[in-house]
Amino acid sequence: MTSGLGIGSPAPSIAVQDWLRGDRISNFQLGKIYILEFISTTCSGCGPALSHLAQLQEEYSDMGVELIGVAASEEAATADKARAQVDAWASKWLPNSKIRIGFDHSGEMDKHWLKASLTFHVPKAFVVERDGSIAFIGPPPLLDEVLPRVIDGSWRASAEAKNAENDRIAEAEINALERALRRRIRAATEIEDWKTALSAIEEGIVLFPDDISLHQWHVRILIGRMRDMEAGWIALDQFARTAIERNSEVSLLMALQELFGPHLDYSGLPVAKRISMGKELCERILRLSPQHDAPFRYYSYLTIAFYYHESGDNDRAVDLIEQALKFVDGESLPDVEKHERMAQLLQTLAKYKGE
Repeated sequence: MTSGLGIGSPAPSIAVQDWLRGDRISNFQLGKIYILEFISTTCSGCGPALSHLAQLQEEYSDMGVELIGVAASEEAATADKARAQVDAWASKWLPNSKIRIGFDHSGEMDKHWLKASLTFHVPKAFVVERDGSIAFIGPPPLLDEVLPRVIDGSWRASAEAKNAENDRIAEAEINALERALRRRIRAATEIEDWKTALSAIEEGIVLFPDDISLHQWHVRILIGRMRDMEAGWIALDQFARTAIERNSEVSLLMALQELFGPHLDYSGLPVAKRISMGKELCERILRLSPQHDAPFRYYSYLTIAFYYHESGDNDRAVDLIEQALKFVDGESLPDVEKHERMAQLLQTLAKYKGE
């Protein structure tokens, strides 16, 4: 598989429907450098990426560099609702910036930029060279390294550029294979063909052993759908042990959710083993937690508190929720987000206290 849009390709046109911020532009002016950063309101990394784009604008705007945010894959019931989502979201992340924000719901930008470059995830940055050709496609954080070299003309012919493009295409091919596999799994689950879904998941685990979500899916189908408690426990135990070996807080948390969560019926699983494994996961998560910021610690503590509540140590559960409340209260968050988190924690605290 090769990419239709890559380094050296002529840049497609800017076919956005509306400009939510900044002046309208319809084509690339020769002699200027353009950065198009594709974003979405549902992407956790897109807000910070947009803020970073605004910082680059301040630094490079007087060097013939134009920076543009593009929302071309926004999901909503109507184009008007999608536009309103992007408009409100952009106002939150760029309250004082005049950076251009383009909105397209026609599918043209998605087709000719994202799909043509085998881009399956945003945020994604595209750098258009002075001659109107693509100089770079990749993660926005790399712009700090790439942009100065595009400006001085040393980037496109460099070994780093070629390596970055080769890595991008290789990653895109893997992503395409994984997406095809996931389509097979979803198609099977939609018709409740659990054996076919399970076979595809097990194939995926062999191909993508580091994909935690496949392990999670494996457990949920075995226990939640097929009610194969023997095979389900083997898969769940392996999931937890893999998370422990990796010593990744995200993996540990996901394993804990599958060991203790309201979404599965655990009545056929060994209670003592579940509690023992859950305790080990919690202890490891708590050792790793101080390395993360307050929002992530809030999520970790909420998850761990549920384990302690379910395993009978309610005092420990209450203590963890009270600590999570302090994290959220001291964090600089948008008012709506802070209110939602505080409300969830206070409701959970009342439940654990029996109020």
